[in-house]
Amino acid sequence: MIRWTVLSVLICGTLALAQEIPGYDYHSKSLAKSPVSMEEFGLLKQAVLFGDADAAALKMSHDVLNDQTEAILDVWYGFVGSHPHLVYYFNSTTTNASDGEYLAAVRKRFGQWILDTARGEYDQTWLDYQYEIGLRHAKAKKGKTDNVATVSHVSFRYLPAFIIPITYTIKPFLAKKGHSAEDVEKMWQAWQKSVTMQTILWSYPYVKDGEF
Repeated sequence: MIRWTVLSVLICGTLALAQEIPGYDYHSKSLAKSPVSMEEFGLLKQAVLFGDADAAALKMSHDVLNDQTEAILDVWYGFVGSHPHLVYYFNSTTTNASDGEYLAAVRKRFGQWILDTARGEYDQTWLDYQYEIGLRHAKAKKGKTDNVATVSHVSFRYLPAFIIPITYTIKPFLAKKGHSAEDVEKMWQAWQKSVTMQTILWSYPYVKDGEF
């Protein structure tokens, strides 16, 4: 009973902190329902070989990554910042330069995304939020969450391209807590599958009606 009480406190504390992130609407009732059904999502999981063992491996990675999110973001933002054609998507249409406040706001949500991915709780709420993330990359909602005047959308080609830098750079962080090489590999493969699935889901607003 004590264990469950402590766990509940930790979970509630994490959710409370997440809700303080501007623009983080994971549990918002205002979000549109994903046009991808849970049944279709189940078929997608099969297509990328994502199973219960992967969900368990992701949950293992949550404790591993929980206190490393800022270090991970330093790597990812360093990568984006070193490539003008990528940091371009954070540009203000007013100044034609990157918007520091916009970068910072997205960074906070990106850090929470790491933990949301690692929780491995891929239910309807999670599925709806993936649709929202896709909309925020596309013309439908780019920049609207933070009320910034920015470029109209992230070019679709960079969504699948980012699977590589995101998944390849996270592996060293998965190995920092003393887990066996086998467990690290399981966590890493689960991350590869999850990021691939999420990227596919984010692509929905970019695809012509009826062709997703």
